[in-house]
Amino acid sequence: MSRRRVLVVWCPDWPVVAAMADDAAIQASAPAVVLAANAVVACNEAARAEGVRRGMRRRDAQSRCPEVTLIDASPDRDARVFEPVLVAVEELRPGVAPLRPGLLAVHAPGRFYGGEESAGALIAERLVQVGVWDSRVGIADDLFTAEQAARQAGPQETVVVEAGGSAAFLRDLPVSVIDDDEVAGLLRRLGLRTLGDFARLDGDDVQARFGGYGAKVHRLARGEDAALLGARRPPPDLECQVRFEPPLDNVEAIGFSVRQTAERFVAQLAGRGLVCTEVLIEAECDHEVASSRMWAHSRWFGPADLVDRVHWQLRGQLRNTGGVSAPVELVRFVPDTVEPAGAHAAALWGGGTDERVERAVARVQGMLGPHAVTVPAVQGGRAPADRQALVPWGERPVGLRPVDLPWPGSLPPPAPVRVFAEPRPVVVVDDRGQLVWVSERGVVSAPPARFRDASGDGWQPVGAWSGPWPVEELWWDNPASWVARFQIVSVDGHAWLMTWADDGWWVEAGYD
Repeated sequence: MSRRRVLVVWCPDWPVVAAMADDAAIQASAPAVVLAANAVVACNEAARAEGVRRGMRRRDAQSRCPEVTLIDASPDRDARVFEPVLVAVEELRPGVAPLRPGLLAVHAPGRFYGGEESAGALIAERLVQVGVWDSRVGIADDLFTAEQAARQAGPQETVVVEAGGSAAFLRDLPVSVIDDDEVAGLLRRLGLRTLGDFARLDGDDVQARFGGYGAKVHRLARGEDAALLGARRPPPDLECQVRFEPPLDNVEAIGFSVRQTAERFVAQLAGRGLVCTEVLIEAECDHEVASSRMWAHSRWFGPADLVDRVHWQLRGQLRNTGGVSAPVELVRFVPDTVEPAGAHAAALWGGGTDERVERAVARVQGMLGPHAVTVPAVQGGRAPADRQALVPWGERPVGLRPVDLPWPGSLPPPAPVRVFAEPRPVVVVDDRGQLVWVSERGVVSAPPARFRDASGDGWQPVGAWSGPWPVEELWWDNPASWVARFQIVSVDGHAWLMTWADDGWWVEAGYD
């Protein structure tokens, strides 16, 4: 019996596509890059036309294309936006194997859709319906060859490698298509420029020189990929909805009527050992979604939490004297993030956020919007103000700068306790009453002797001081961004973080 053929769907530049689908403010025609660890991990065609490439540092990408849109990498966002693509392909051919966001494989349907090319065209057409305009399809005897065929296809095109033709198709491809830069670089240094050059080597010699992994790559180059598709199990339908007949025009009545549906929603998750930490609540009026909001919980949603969110959402988004602008005919709960229940088990001695506080904060969010209530989070940075970020309450921080990077020029410990939202002006003088200043080489004009607030309060004698720590950030954008920081202790025991810049002295933070 012949081996089943493989169909691969590749969606190029998926991290950029996912970010644009998630944020309507990003223009599809504008150059855009996705950054991780200050390096480009994906870019669109408009950015490539300006010379931007994967692996570039952020600074180099901006020098090539100053108007490029910078997007923080988010694997969760990439996987979430790719889910409708998996569902769309599963509707046509069950047994989808997601390889990574933007790339999937499935057993080729053969003659069921009138041939392999027709099947590829049908899948591309179906993906257009879900908003994916650039998809490439490759079909071959094995997974590796099918993926390379997809990468040779044009937008919404299908490349079919005939049965038994994998080795001939791969022969002229460069070794750079191997998804391992170290192996590809070694092969180039050995003078092997194409997969055909590598495939002609004896298998035993490859095993002895490169080991088991090299032998596996050698089999890929010869079109002998033995990898099997690990088809995923389609996720269960965890949505719950309730329809009102006749439609309800009172928020209190809607909240009472959704209680059983909220209990069923939580119970079916609990039956699978899951809890919901983020839920999308939708309300329909006149067969259209009139209210839609994503809600997050610092722990997990119970039935009462869901009923409260429905009540607050309808009062907050569809306001009039009765709370809604039109009778509501349907309310739907859609779980966006579910996690194992064991990860949220209560501690032995209790603890965590007070439930009354959570409900009060969530109610304020319902009235003012999800971004109206924020909590601080720690991120990487040099200045104290740079190390803090505000995150909407209940949401997981994303796009924060890593804390564990070196951050040259950052302050030594201990960290200040109070960080001012806006630096306060201050005057620092030496023992002769002359303003203390710092040269561009980091030389202090004289030891600080006393200081006072710029508003004119009394002078404070300096008991001790340390510094300066010169820092020059984003000099290519702002040549005047040079500052020098000092730690200054007054004789009354209070310590301050002060900054000298071209426009004078400033107090950034205080120590306790």
